[in-house]
Amino acid sequence: MTEEIRQKLLEWAANYHRSEFIENDPIQFPHRYSLKQDIEVSGLLTALMSFGNRKQILSKAECLHRIMGESPYRYVLSGEWELTFRANDTQSFYRMLSHSHFNGYFKLLREAYRDNTSLEDVLRTYPGTPIDRLCAFLGVSSKSPQKKLNMFLRWMIRKGPEVDFGIWKGFDRKDLLIPLDTHVCRVAYQLGLTDSETFSLKNARKITSALTEIFPDDPCLGDFALFGYGVNHR
Repeated sequence: MTEEIRQKLLEWAANYHRSEFIENDPIQFPHRYSLKQDIEVSGLLTALMSFGNRKQILSKAECLHRIMGESPYRYVLSGEWELTFRANDTQSFYRMLSHSHFNGYFKLLREAYRDNTSLEDVLRTYPGTPIDRLCAFLGVSSKSPQKKLNMFLRWMIRKGPEVDFGIWKGFDRKDLLIPLDTHVCRVAYQLGLTDSETFSLKNARKITSALTEIFPDDPCLGDFALFGYGVNHR
């Protein structure tokens, strides 16, 4: 990596790792809460919806949060979601995510909180990296880039005073994997951080490894550099 590229990434990270980032980003929803469990529920469900057109994401996430009310955590425990998100209702709630999908998410969360204080405690019962643990909890493959889940983990684990929460103190931000999306992949390829624009776990690891050279203790700080620059310079 050249010194010129290194300086660019440092500059972009400084430019885009700001509180102004929150206003037009899905992370605005968990930022409405102070209780750890509310942040976890809001963050996970918002992250799971974070694909497609940004305006549509924010609009539908707003709709979900109106349904959940003042405390997403209390909504999970109350079981009220069983009436709104029925297990057999295949009607779309957001794109390919149906009401039935959300019934499954709420059920999984209720079961988790019945026996544990937080989702952090739940994940610590699984082996592996943070993304391995989260994928095991949700019953999904850890062999794909899992952009949405890696974004949620960044929110929970990485302590960024401007944006991320850092409320999962039992995990290390050095173990995070960059959330791989179109903008991150394109800019990383243009800078030579990777030799491929493919959306693969291998590529996510390669880009994260390259960012570790610049941000050794906090590779996902580079997410702000790549995403921020990419979305503003299409």
